[in-house]
Amino acid sequence: MPTPGLTDHDRGDARRVADLLRERWSLDAELRPFQAFAYDSHAADWPHLHLEDVTGIPFLDGVVGIEQYQHRARVRAQHGDLFAAGTTPAPGYEDYCQQRLALGAPELILATDEDPRAIAQACNTPDVLDRLADHARHAGGLVIHPYMAIASVWELADALRARTDSPCAVLGPPPPTLWIANDKSHLSTLVEELLGPEWIVETARAKDAPAIAQALSDLATRCDWVGLKRTRCASAMGNLVLDARELRAASPDELRTLVETFLTRTQWCEGEDVLIVEWLQTDLSPSTQVWIPPASQGAPRLDGVYEQLLEGPEKMFLGSRPSTLPDALNAKMGQASLKVCDALQQLGYVGRCSFDFIVSGDPLSPDAHPRITECNGRWGGTSTPMHLVDRLFPARRPHYVATDFYLPPSHQGMTFPELCEQLGDDLYDASTGTGRYILYNVGPLAERGKFDIIALGKTPAIARQNLEDHLPQRLEL
Repeated sequence: MPTPGLTDHDRGDARRVADLLRERWSLDAELRPFQAFAYDSHAADWPHLHLEDVTGIPFLDGVVGIEQYQHRARVRAQHGDLFAAGTTPAPGYEDYCQQRLALGAPELILATDEDPRAIAQACNTPDVLDRLADHARHAGGLVIHPYMAIASVWELADALRARTDSPCAVLGPPPPTLWIANDKSHLSTLVEELLGPEWIVETARAKDAPAIAQALSDLATRCDWVGLKRTRCASAMGNLVLDARELRAASPDELRTLVETFLTRTQWCEGEDVLIVEWLQTDLSPSTQVWIPPASQGAPRLDGVYEQLLEGPEKMFLGSRPSTLPDALNAKMGQASLKVCDALQQLGYVGRCSFDFIVSGDPLSPDAHPRITECNGRWGGTSTPMHLVDRLFPARRPHYVATDFYLPPSHQGMTFPELCEQLGDDLYDASTGTGRYILYNVGPLAERGKFDIIALGKTPAIARQNLEDHLPQRLEL
């Protein structure tokens, strides 16, 4: 794929829009309290504290074993780093990371809170702060590198600074900028101002049930499918897809009831924007993965374009693979992503960022039309396995598919060592460079029969075959 880059004109556009939104949203005053912990070149050699705090994502509080997902941070942690979790890793997993994958030996910080998701808050306690302070003093500083740089992460940085005379920094965007990226309403504004209205689907905003119902009714007169979207939800959990024909046949009271049911189900807060959108039916929903360095260290970097594996009408995320779409389409999406990221960088954004697209029309045609649907201003289900693969294959990224895998009830209770034994020499070995499968996020395995897996292959088709055909055979499913 040709590597897209930004022209001086592109960067000028990004700065213009960033300045416009900075003034419109009064960002300078909001960003000022976070400047003391901004990540830059001064912190480049400090060890990192990696943590996966998902409390900024709605609807995850009821997920069984959600605290086990904190061990995804191990994928990013290197020798000399720390990573925090509320539970110990699955027996055998740390040995697997060190010996089979050669990922070094970072130190685990065990920390617990009443809310098992809240690992940043769990670290903000005297005993844990003392351990972090000792580590920071020894190393000359500490970088807090979160899954998502929510307010509690910055509060942890502030508490750590008060505990030690050593400096610390947060590798992530300050919350005002974080929520420009992650809030679908703010993102739509940014994309429309910078790239033009053709880069988003037709979108209306409303703040109460009657206005939402009216906007739905209006949009249904000119679209086949429409959707309701909560602005800060992940993985389609705040979406509702509706057939416009049924909406056109519904009475005003029926529309109002439908909207109120959606608002109740998604725990809507009064006065918060809800998006009413044209819902394009397409199986093409690629994503772009970008790294945004501090502005002093250069322009945003496109790390890859991916095809997402989605399920159901709401397009629930299941996994991803490097894009097999035409180079021209990949480059077009990459260029647009870099331009938006350049504007975010001007607003103080640092760290991992990704964009979800939909593509209408024939992807092989120059008329293929990509649109940005949302931004994930955090690590996620595509960037985490991508980063792991890039650590294991620094010279060249292989073909692969990464996905959640659920064992059937007959295999529930399988332990991680038993899973490794089943896979045998098909498990990738970093010392020999052989094997088809890489395992991570295995904490939910024993309780829920779920683990995350990367299937490698010499071609995209072989990688998918290794996942869909060979893996079930190997597990005797």
